[in-house]
Amino acid sequence: MNRIILPENYDYAYSERIKKELKLKYPFLTVHSIGKSACQRDITAYSLGNYKNIVLFAGGFHAQEWLTSLVILRFLERVCESVSLRKKLSGVDISSALMSKGITIIPCVNPDGVEIVLNGPETAGEYAELVKEASQGDLSSWNANARGVDLNHNFDAGWHILREMETEQGITGPSPRRYGGHGPHSESETKSLVKFCERNNINHAFAIHSQGEEIYWAYGKETPENSFTMANIFSVCSGYKLVENDGLASHGGFKDWFIEYFRKSAFTIEMGKGKNPLPVSQLDEIYEKIEEMLVIGAVI
Repeated sequence: MNRIILPENYDYAYSERIKKELKLKYPFLTVHSIGKSACQRDITAYSLGNYKNIVLFAGGFHAQEWLTSLVILRFLERVCESVSLRKKLSGVDISSALMSKGITIIPCVNPDGVEIVLNGPETAGEYAELVKEASQGDLSSWNANARGVDLNHNFDAGWHILREMETEQGITGPSPRRYGGHGPHSESETKSLVKFCERNNINHAFAIHSQGEEIYWAYGKETPENSFTMANIFSVCSGYKLVENDGLASHGGFKDWFIEYFRKSAFTIEMGKGKNPLPVSQLDEIYEKIEEMLVIGAVI
């Protein structure tokens, strides 16, 4: 079957075209926006199955990690193919599974950041000068949104502890990476994802990042007992190793907030290996290695 999701740069124009093509090809797919970015770009979500019991997959938190968006869109396309053709995916009858479980995929939580690294600081609109100043003209390490905030440091889970750690390392204002903002959930992208989670019954969640071939599964005393078991299953499926939070990755992340707030399982998957941004030439290789993990994660 001809693929819609191809190895291309995932800028906003590409994402808007893909949105139309997927909806046209798979009319059973619900395409909706969970909110707007700082620059008023849509944060698009795709849903199918039982909307009352959702498994969430979200990517594109960090601007240099835009390949994560293509990987989970490839997963979405494979799921839609499986449903459309009534064929199993990685040995799983997806159509039957979606009677009891729903899937929501948010390919890119940070569309402004991705647009900045792919098409330049001018795409940040009113924040263009902030981006130029914070980056000092070098976007090679830009992971933040258009306001210079690292979205995976902006969630309300140990945020004040993380703020102290950032300050100790000299990160006190808008920055290409690791600045958690002036307060938890200060950013429109973070607020949009938080509101979506609060308004829906999400069984468990995945945050897809790159790189390292690692699975983060725990956060504090609210980590559910079954999270370690689930993470071990995902590790066996993918060959990825289990790790726990450390250093500036200890707090403030989406996975951390989800576990602490809902007392449900959530996982950060660090896909692939290499230096971000991972090249699009790795798309097929990365996807093939984790497809079974994503499928099992969607139905477990």
